[in-house]
Amino acid sequence: VLQWEALGRQFVEYEQAAPFLVPEEQQRRLLDFLPLFLKAWEQSDGVTVFPNIQLLASEVSKLLTKEINRNLNGKPAEEARLALEQMLQQKGEAGDGCLLLKSVCLLSQTDLRTLWNIIESGLPAALLQCLYLFFTFPLKKTNDDGEKIEDDTQTQEILVKIMLNMYREKQAVEELLSADKLQSLIIATASLWDQCSHSWKVPTGHVLRTISKAQTKTSIMYLQAVDCIKIAIQNLFKLADTLPACDVCEAASIILCFVKDSYPISSALLTEFENNDGYQLLLKIFLRYEGLQQTEGDPYLHEILDMLTCLTTCGKTELKVSGNIVHPQLPHFNFERTQSSGMTVKNLQAFQVLQSIFQKSNDQHLCGRILAAIGTIWAWDMVNFFLLEWTLQPISQFTDIIHFKPDPVQVQFFRLVESIVLDLSYIPHEILKKIQCLIKENVVPFCTLAALRCLLSITKKDLLFSDIFRDSGLLGLLLALLRKQAKILRKSAGTHLSGLEEGTEKELNAVMLSMVAALTVGSVRNIVVLKDYGMVPYIKIFLDDECYRSATLSILEQLSVINYEEYMSIIIGALCSSTQGELHLKLDLLKSLLRVLESPKSHSAFRTCSGFNGLLSLLSDMEGALQDPPSGLWAAVGQTCILELVFYTLQGITAALHLDPVNSNFFQSNGLFEKMAEDLGSLGCFWTQGEWQIPLTLEKTRTFAEFLDAAFCSSEPFPKWLKNCIWILNFLDHMVKGTLHLESYFKDRRPAMGEASRDDQEGPQDLAFKKPGNQWKMEDCAIVHPGAVCVMVRLLPKLYKEGHSQAILCPFQLSHEIQCAVVDHIQTLVKSEKSRQVMCGSGLLSTIITSCQDAFRSDSHPLHLPLTRLFEKLASQAIEPDVLR
Repeated sequence: VLQWEALGRQFVEYEQAAPFLVPEEQQRRLLDFLPLFLKAWEQSDGVTVFPNIQLLASEVSKLLTKEINRNLNGKPAEEARLALEQMLQQKGEAGDGCLLLKSVCLLSQTDLRTLWNIIESGLPAALLQCLYLFFTFPLKKTNDDGEKIEDDTQTQEILVKIMLNMYREKQAVEELLSADKLQSLIIATASLWDQCSHSWKVPTGHVLRTISKAQTKTSIMYLQAVDCIKIAIQNLFKLADTLPACDVCEAASIILCFVKDSYPISSALLTEFENNDGYQLLLKIFLRYEGLQQTEGDPYLHEILDMLTCLTTCGKTELKVSGNIVHPQLPHFNFERTQSSGMTVKNLQAFQVLQSIFQKSNDQHLCGRILAAIGTIWAWDMVNFFLLEWTLQPISQFTDIIHFKPDPVQVQFFRLVESIVLDLSYIPHEILKKIQCLIKENVVPFCTLAALRCLLSITKKDLLFSDIFRDSGLLGLLLALLRKQAKILRKSAGTHLSGLEEGTEKELNAVMLSMVAALTVGSVRNIVVLKDYGMVPYIKIFLDDECYRSATLSILEQLSVINYEEYMSIIIGALCSSTQGELHLKLDLLKSLLRVLESPKSHSAFRTCSGFNGLLSLLSDMEGALQDPPSGLWAAVGQTCILELVFYTLQGITAALHLDPVNSNFFQSNGLFEKMAEDLGSLGCFWTQGEWQIPLTLEKTRTFAEFLDAAFCSSEPFPKWLKNCIWILNFLDHMVKGTLHLESYFKDRRPAMGEASRDDQEGPQDLAFKKPGNQWKMEDCAIVHPGAVCVMVRLLPKLYKEGHSQAILCPFQLSHEIQCAVVDHIQTLVKSEKSRQVMCGSGLLSTIITSCQDAFRSDSHPLHLPLTRLFEKLASQAIEPDVLR
């Protein structure tokens, strides 16, 4: 602060003495003062406490202006440029110029009033003259060895910073009009871009863009009066034939800035631009980029495209078009109620340039930018889509040529089409018809694929598209194509094709199937069409390939709506004919079956189509699958996958029995529970041979729920075979209660197109085990399927194995402990009156007697006491009076 006070007093003394000094002495005193001012500025971190700063700014800027004009007056341009550079450079005899320049630069950053004082000094026009000379006349400087000396970049930065600070103000732009250098500099950028000083190109562009943003009515009238834009366009047309595309684009971007930025004030420069073929110039420049690799990284190309996009909304009057809305349309679409935001297209000429670029260019980046620009215009106001499509029809016309464009452009285009439906909620019927023709002609398979994906996305928007694409013939076309592909698949069964063509063809088949699946969801009419086409036998062929399976099953599930018997026949037949290695085919078929069995109407068809026997045959085919260690073909399959198959098989049986007395009676009376117990017992994890070794006592007495928790939620080292047994008993327990079909233990892993099939992946998967919680409470237990209790009892003696691999576990101890836990759990199941009534006639007592004879015969057997109690409880309640007799 003291330093600034001392400087303030010193400057007051200068002010008082100035009127009495000759100009040379006055100038010398001011120049002597400036180093002190700069030093104080540096030491105060830019915080200025100087009361006379505005007067200082005026004095310094006037002196700098005077020195610039002194070096310019009466000299040829190149000589004047050299003199200016010597005056402003940091070293040399004319060091005062650099001192003035630095001082003005600092003062221009203080406050607005100080900046205005600098502007009023005449410095804006003087510096623009300097810029004109520096840009237009490159200085040929060489040292004694003939090597080129680079421009003084620090001086350049200071000079440009002053100009940017000043030219942000409209007052400074008005000051420029007193000289003719503004229009001269603008025209020079358009005519001398290849001859100008390379180091001054970017700074000159920054300065002119800053001036452009501060245009006034007066400055626009001035530029119009001297035909500035007209002359610039004429010169750019000449450069466009000779200069590299990026250079012409950089020069043109400056001219276009003045056109765009002036429009909110006056349309004069835009009119001049349009009347002198400005749009044709831009199109010519854009097309120069064709085949070049530099398109993506060119900032000036992006700038011009952005400005051109903005110009589409520059017009005197709103466009009035009355389009013919083709019906049907989505229920919530109402064009009459569409509100305009004001950002509507009013300049079709500007948009036609964008449209022509896309039509004439195959450059990936350029075409992509055009599509992005169209999306931006739609986002400004949804009315713009209709204004453009009902006049210039860009999207409709692009559809005719899209197959010629690079693949990424095709994808981007069809996403843009999707947005018409998904974002604007409008159905463009004519465009969709053209896309359908693309699919039919299939000139470029990738384009066909992208088009199909587009229509697939649209179809999922509303059920209305199921009718539209049926009536337009798309559904019939897809069915015909799929029939052809199915025949090819049938003939090539067992052969392996490879290569890009086969890959694209496979993706096409997958998307066509997905499209048919989407068109049949919720549409009985479309299912009838599919059936009338005789497509069911052909659709079945696609089941074998996992990448087609999801869509194929979806189609067949829709078929079940009109014919459950046909669906059940296909699925049960496919399950029974699948090989041992087609594990995931079976899983997918079972999951589909579960979805259909949610409808009670399907249960009868399941039974009549031998569904129960079919599912039990899956269990029979898995004999030894859960052996530890695994052997044969099962060794290549993770045991978790096998458990998953057991789970979904039992789920399917439970779902078919759910609330269906006829099916329940059928399953019970045909001895299928006994068959189930036999098949589960042969899986390999249950004991099937030899005599038991009976321990004298049990050290642990845990409940079944505690066993579940210990086996799957703790670190206790359970043998793998026992874990598998507990899983199966857990499944059966849920089956007893009729809830197994509602459970979910396994993550669904469906590979995307291009990923390895699950059938090719070996090794176990992780189980998503759900902690039992309170589901084992007695009051929550109710028996729905008593036959499943009998299955648990039949498996009871098989919960055993001779010896365990873990030394810390007592041999046989764990086996008998889980057996006792299961018996105790069955007792809890039959405690309620409702459960006892359900158990009547179930054959549970007979099952206990026949399955656990050894336990009944030996008083020392750990199961003897709990089984006897269970038997006595059931006998006392007369559940099976015939057995008691």
